Amino acid sequence: MTLPKIAIVGFAHSPNVAATHGTTNGVEMLIPCFEKLYAQLGITRSDIGFWCSGSSDYLAGRAFSFISAIDAIGAMPPINESHLEMDAAWALYEAYAKIATGEVDTALAYGFGKASASDVDLTLSMQTDPYTVAPLWPHARSLGALQARAGLDAGTWTEADMAAVAARTSGGSVDDLLGADYVADPLRAHDIAPYTDGAAAVILATEERARELVANPAFITGWDHRIDSPNFGARDLTVSPSTKLAGDTAFGDRDRAVDVAEIHAVFTHEELIVRQALGLPESVRINPSGGAMAGNSLFSAGLQRIGYAAHAILAGEASTALAHAAGGPLLQQNMVVTLSSEGQH
Repeated sequence: MTLPKIAIVGFAHSPNVAATHGTTNGVEMLIPCFEKLYAQLGITRSDIGFWCSGSSDYLAGRAFSFISAIDAIGAMPPINESHLEMDAAWALYEAYAKIATGEVDTALAYGFGKASASDVDLTLSMQTDPYTVAPLWPHARSLGALQARAGLDAGTWTEADMAAVAARTSGGSVDDLLGADYVADPLRAHDIAPYTDGAAAVILATEERARELVANPAFITGWDHRIDSPNFGARDLTVSPSTKLAGDTAFGDRDRAVDVAEIHAVFTHEELIVRQALGLPESVRINPSGGAMAGNSLFSAGLQRIGYAAHAILAGEASTALAHAAGGPLLQQNMVVTLSSEGQH
C-alpha cells in the first residue's frame, strides 16, 4: 500500500530560555505558538482535525499535566486529542499516522517542558532501568561522560572533534574551548547542551490541504524510529544501531546528500555518533538552527529539529532535509525523518 503524501506546513516555537515564570503545564508558552501558526496559515483552531502532545509528568511535577495544557487549545467545542510521555517528535508521528488513516486532513503536534522547575539531571534518572540504574540516581551529564570517555578511549573521536561541534554553534575557537575546565571529565561546559524552558508546535496536512495553505510544503518522504537496549552494558556506546536502522529505512535508496540536517544531540559527541550512523556527506549543513546545543528544551527539542528542517524547505532555503530526534539516555531511542519540497516517495 502506498501512503498518501503528507507535508509539514507550519512550525512555531517559544524562546528557549533558562527559566520562565510560567506554570509547568506550558500554557503560557504554547498559546503564542498556536496563535503564530493560525496567523501564518490563515486558519483557526477549528481547522485542526487532530491534536497530539508530548510532555512529562515527572518534569511538570504533577499528574496528567497534559490535561491542563489543553487550556492553550480550548476544549470546547470538543477536540480530537491524544498525548504521550515522550518528546513531541513522537507525538508528530502519531499525528502523521492519524492523517495517513484518512481520518483527518490536518493535525497539530506540540510539546512543552519547564526544566527550571526541577533538578533535571536527577529527574532524567527516572528514564533509566528501574532496577539496576535508577536507584543510583546518576546525573545525565555523568552518563554522557561515560559515553564520551568510551569513544575517546576507543579512538572513535577526540576532544578536539567534540570541541569543533561546540565551536560551530558558539562561533568560538576550538583551542580556546579545549582550554576550559572539565565539568564531568571528559566533558566541558561547551560539550553539554544547556537545559531550557520551551515549547514548540508543528502542523501536518494532506497534500491537497498543504498546497492550499503554503507555497512550498515540506513533504515527508521517509520516517522511522527504532530503539536500542536500555542496558548500557549490553551495547557499544560509541555507535547507534537504532539511528542507522532508522536512517536506512527513512532514506531507502535515496541520495543522502540532503541540503540540511537537524540532529538532536544533547552532548557534542552525540552529534558525532549520529552523523556517522546516518552516513551524511560533508556537504550537508548540520544544525543551522544551533541544534539542542543552543538550548535543550526537554520534550520539544526533538520536535524543534523536525520543525527547523521543515522550515528550511518552507522558506525556500532548501529542497531536501533530514531531521533526527532522540529519547531516553545515551541515544537509546532514535527517530529519522526525511523531507523534500517535491514529495517524492
